[in-house]
Amino acid sequence: MTIISEKLIQDLIERTRININQAEKFSLLPTEKLNFRAQKESWSILECFEHLNLYGDFYIPEIRKRIESSKTQPKENFKSGLLGNYFAESMLPKEKLNKMRTFKGKNPIGSKLDISTIKRFISQQEKILNLLDKSREIDLNKTKTAISISKLIKLKIGDTFRVVVYHNERHLVQANKVLN
Repeated sequence: MTIISEKLIQDLIERTRININQAEKFSLLPTEKLNFRAQKESWSILECFEHLNLYGDFYIPEIRKRIESSKTQPKENFKSGLLGNYFAESMLPKEKLNKMRTFKGKNPIGSKLDISTIKRFISQQEKILNLLDKSREIDLNKTKTAISISKLIKLKIGDTFRVVVYHNERHLVQANKVLN
Protein backbone atom coordinates (compact mmCIF):
# COMPACT_ATOMS: atom_id res chain seq x y z
CA MET A 1 0.00 0.00 0.00
CA THR A 2 1.33 3.42 -0.97
CA ILE A 3 -0.40 6.58 0.23
CA ILE A 4 0.45 10.27 0.55
CA SER A 5 1.90 10.63 4.06
CA GLU A 6 -0.36 13.55 4.99
CA LYS A 7 -3.42 11.62 3.83
CA LEU A 8 -2.44 8.67 6.05
CA ILE A 9 -1.91 10.95 9.06
CA GLN A 10 -5.25 12.68 8.46
CA ASP A 11 -7.05 9.33 8.18
CA LEU A 12 -5.50 8.09 11.44
CA ILE A 13 -6.34 11.36 13.21
CA GLU A 14 -9.96 11.11 12.07
CA ARG A 15 -10.21 7.47 13.18
CA THR A 16 -8.70 8.37 16.57
CA ARG A 17 -11.18 11.22 17.04
CA ILE A 18 -14.04 8.81 16.28
CA ASN A 19 -12.57 6.39 18.85
CA ILE A 20 -12.46 9.20 21.45
CA ASN A 21 -16.09 10.13 20.71
CA GLN A 22 -17.17 6.52 21.15
CA ALA A 23 -15.23 6.22 24.41
CA GLU A 24 -16.90 9.38 25.72
CA LYS A 25 -20.32 7.85 25.00
CA PHE A 26 -19.34 4.66 26.83
CA SER A 27 -18.21 6.74 29.82
CA LEU A 28 -21.83 7.81 30.34
CA LEU A 29 -22.98 4.23 30.99
CA PRO A 30 -23.42 2.81 34.50
CA THR A 31 -20.51 0.75 35.87
CA GLU A 32 -22.65 -2.41 36.02
CA LYS A 33 -23.28 -2.20 32.29
CA LEU A 34 -19.60 -1.47 31.59
CA ASN A 35 -18.58 -4.58 33.57
CA PHE A 36 -21.23 -6.90 32.07
CA ARG A 37 -19.92 -10.01 30.32
CA ALA A 38 -22.08 -11.87 27.79
CA GLN A 39 -20.17 -15.09 28.56
CA LYS A 40 -17.71 -16.19 31.23
CA GLU A 41 -14.70 -16.07 28.87
CA SER A 42 -15.70 -12.95 26.91
CA TRP A 43 -14.61 -9.44 27.83
CA SER A 44 -16.73 -6.69 29.30
CA ILE A 45 -16.69 -3.20 27.78
CA LEU A 46 -14.19 -2.04 30.41
CA GLU A 47 -11.97 -5.07 29.75
CA CYS A 48 -11.90 -4.11 26.05
CA PHE A 49 -10.70 -0.63 27.07
CA GLU A 50 -8.16 -1.98 29.57
CA HIS A 51 -6.72 -4.26 26.87
CA LEU A 52 -6.19 -1.20 24.68
CA ASN A 53 -4.66 0.72 27.60
CA LEU A 54 -2.13 -2.07 28.16
CA TYR A 55 -1.02 -1.80 24.52
CA GLY A 56 -1.00 1.99 24.75
CA ASP A 57 1.37 1.71 27.71
CA PHE A 58 3.88 0.09 25.35
CA TYR A 59 3.27 1.91 22.06
CA ILE A 60 2.89 5.52 23.16
CA PRO A 61 6.34 5.79 24.82
CA GLU A 62 7.90 3.72 22.00
CA ILE A 63 6.45 5.97 19.28
CA ARG A 64 7.34 9.14 21.19
CA LYS A 65 10.95 8.00 21.68
CA ARG A 66 11.33 7.13 17.98
CA ILE A 67 9.84 10.44 16.80
CA GLU A 68 12.04 12.44 19.18
CA SER A 69 15.21 10.61 18.11
CA SER A 70 14.44 10.55 14.37
CA LYS A 71 16.83 12.53 12.19
CA THR A 72 14.79 11.93 9.03
CA GLN A 73 12.98 14.45 6.88
CA PRO A 74 9.33 13.90 5.93
CA LYS A 75 8.66 12.17 2.60
CA GLU A 76 5.61 12.83 0.46
CA ASN A 77 4.57 9.17 0.26
CA PHE A 78 4.34 6.35 2.76
CA LYS A 79 4.84 2.81 1.46
CA SER A 80 3.69 0.17 3.90
CA GLY A 81 6.07 -2.69 4.66
CA LEU A 82 5.04 -6.29 3.99
CA LEU A 83 4.85 -7.31 7.65
CA GLY A 84 3.51 -3.94 8.82
CA ASN A 85 0.74 -3.99 6.23
CA TYR A 86 -0.17 -7.56 7.19
CA PHE A 87 -0.41 -6.66 10.90
CA ALA A 88 -2.37 -3.47 10.19
CA GLU A 89 -4.83 -5.14 7.81
CA SER A 90 -5.39 -8.00 10.25
CA MET A 91 -6.42 -5.48 12.93
CA LEU A 92 -9.07 -3.73 10.84
CA PRO A 93 -12.56 -4.60 12.05
CA LYS A 94 -14.46 -6.81 9.64
CA GLU A 95 -18.14 -7.73 9.41
CA LYS A 96 -17.47 -10.91 11.40
CA LEU A 97 -14.48 -10.27 13.65
CA ASN A 98 -11.90 -13.00 13.32
CA LYS A 99 -10.96 -14.15 16.80
CA MET A 100 -7.39 -13.55 17.87
CA ARG A 101 -5.70 -14.84 20.96
CA THR A 102 -4.25 -12.16 23.15
CA PHE A 103 -1.01 -12.43 25.06
CA LYS A 104 -1.42 -13.23 28.76
CA GLY A 105 0.07 -9.90 29.87
CA LYS A 106 -2.44 -8.01 27.71
CA ASN A 107 -5.51 -10.01 28.77
CA PRO A 108 -7.55 -7.93 31.24
CA ILE A 109 -10.17 -10.59 32.06
CA GLY A 110 -11.10 -10.53 35.72
CA SER A 111 -9.52 -7.10 36.38
CA LYS A 112 -11.26 -4.72 38.82
CA LEU A 113 -12.14 -1.83 36.52
CA ASP A 114 -14.16 1.35 36.72
CA ILE A 115 -14.79 4.51 34.69
CA SER A 116 -11.15 5.58 35.15
CA THR A 117 -10.27 2.86 32.60
CA ILE A 118 -12.14 4.78 29.89
CA LYS A 119 -10.69 8.11 31.04
CA ARG A 120 -7.21 6.60 30.76
CA PHE A 121 -8.01 5.39 27.22
CA ILE A 122 -9.18 8.88 26.21
CA SER A 123 -6.00 10.38 27.66
CA GLN A 124 -3.92 7.91 25.66
CA GLN A 125 -5.82 8.77 22.49
CA GLU A 126 -5.08 12.46 23.00
CA LYS A 127 -1.40 11.53 23.24
CA ILE A 128 -1.70 9.56 20.00
CA LEU A 129 -3.27 12.60 18.30
CA ASN A 130 -0.30 14.66 19.47
CA LEU A 131 2.17 12.04 18.19
CA LEU A 132 0.40 11.84 14.84
CA ASP A 133 0.75 15.59 14.55
CA LYS A 134 4.48 15.39 15.39
CA SER A 135 4.94 12.56 12.89
CA ARG A 136 4.48 15.13 10.09
CA GLU A 137 8.08 16.20 10.79
CA ILE A 138 9.68 12.78 10.14
CA ASP A 139 9.89 10.12 7.43
CA LEU A 140 7.15 7.58 8.19
CA ASN A 141 9.11 5.01 6.15
CA LYS A 142 12.60 5.29 7.64
CA THR A 143 11.66 5.82 11.30
CA LYS A 144 11.11 2.39 12.86
CA THR A 145 9.57 1.15 16.11
CA ALA A 146 9.78 -2.06 18.08
CA ILE A 147 6.53 -3.98 18.46
CA SER A 148 5.01 -5.33 21.65
CA ILE A 149 5.49 -9.00 20.79
CA SER A 150 9.21 -8.73 20.00
CA LYS A 151 11.81 -6.01 20.35
CA LEU A 152 13.67 -7.70 17.48
CA ILE A 153 10.95 -6.97 14.91
CA LYS A 154 10.81 -3.35 13.76
CA LEU A 155 7.99 -1.75 11.79
CA LYS A 156 7.89 1.50 9.90
CA ILE A 157 6.32 4.05 12.23
CA GLY A 158 3.54 4.65 9.69
CA ASP A 159 2.60 0.97 9.97
CA THR A 160 2.89 1.07 13.76
CA PHE A 161 0.40 3.94 13.89
CA ARG A 162 -1.93 1.97 11.61
CA VAL A 163 -1.70 -1.15 13.81
CA VAL A 164 -2.41 0.83 17.00
CA VAL A 165 -5.32 2.86 15.60
CA TYR A 166 -6.91 -0.11 13.79
CA HIS A 167 -6.50 -2.26 16.92
CA ASN A 168 -8.33 0.42 18.92
CA GLU A 169 -11.12 0.45 16.33
CA ARG A 170 -11.35 -3.33 16.42
CA HIS A 171 -11.92 -3.45 20.18
CA LEU A 172 -14.38 -0.56 20.13
CA VAL A 173 -16.43 -2.64 17.68
CA GLN A 174 -16.15 -5.49 20.19
CA ALA A 175 -17.25 -3.20 23.04
CA ASN A 176 -20.26 -2.08 20.99
CA LYS A 177 -21.21 -5.73 20.44
CA VAL A 178 -21.11 -6.31 24.22
CA LEU A 179 -23.37 -3.28 24.67
CA ASN A 180 -25.85 -4.57 22.12
